[in-house]
Amino acid sequence: MVVQTAGRKWLLWVVALVVMLAAGYWQRRVGPSYPFKGEVTVAGTSVAVRLPRNHTTASPQRVAIAAWDDEAAGTLWWRRFPTNDPFAAAPLVRTGDELTAELPVQPPAGKVEYYLELSAGDGTIRVPAAAADAVILRYKAPVPLGFLVPHIAVMFLSMLVGVRAGLAALFKTGETRTLTWIALGGLTVGGMILGPIAQKYAFGAFWTGVPFGWDLTDNKTLLMWLGWGAAGIAFAWRARAARATVVVAALVMLAVYLVPHSLRGSELDYAQLQGPVRSTSP
Repeated sequence: MVVQTAGRKWLLWVVALVVMLAAGYWQRRVGPSYPFKGEVTVAGTSVAVRLPRNHTTASPQRVAIAAWDDEAAGTLWWRRFPTNDPFAAAPLVRTGDELTAELPVQPPAGKVEYYLELSAGDGTIRVPAAAADAVILRYKAPVPLGFLVPHIAVMFLSMLVGVRAGLAALFKTGETRTLTWIALGGLTVGGMILGPIAQKYAFGAFWTGVPFGWDLTDNKTLLMWLGWGAAGIAFAWRARAARATVVVAALVMLAVYLVPHSLRGSELDYAQLQGPVRSTSP
């Protein structure tokens, strides 16, 4: 099928934009850094819960929940993760219309697991409800916006161009080669240069993926970069399968963006506080 009109080309850009925005929304909603949200009923009052799972080392993490009545009280229980430390108690303090407590700052890539116990009459309500569950929060050092913003922007623009390149290859619009090189260049700058710089600021290591570790975010970036590198090489060699390689690279990119961001990311080994960060991957 040959797509020739400018109108149809713009339509493919719209499709690519929708896919990119949907991927960004998915990444934000399902990633382990997205706040835990829910609703509990305490003393007959419905209370919204929003517990953070991502914070910087610049300050302690404030945890807050709306006070359901004048007698509202509770406790924040926390410990370093993953450790066998006993849970420490931090009483929730009334601050205006909220009950608040703070989680102590951890080193970059350090994590804490925590939950709330809310007083309700003669008993308590646990949040999250399951005894085996806790909210896990990871600390990261601040990343200068001069690196962070371009990294994020270039990565999403690379996805936009990459999806559009895949559509160009499918519908033979004649732009596939140019879009392929733009996507590869964007991934090189955003993923292989700015990404490691941002990670160095946040967690103290430029790269914790293959061959140095199993950090999933780094490995996803590497997989995408290799896919588009293969597509670029195919065009450079004028391979007959060049367009098919672009389609595969675009599908790999989509699959990568379906995996939640920061899943199995850098994690501090509390047994070796002076050592490097490590991945949670097996």
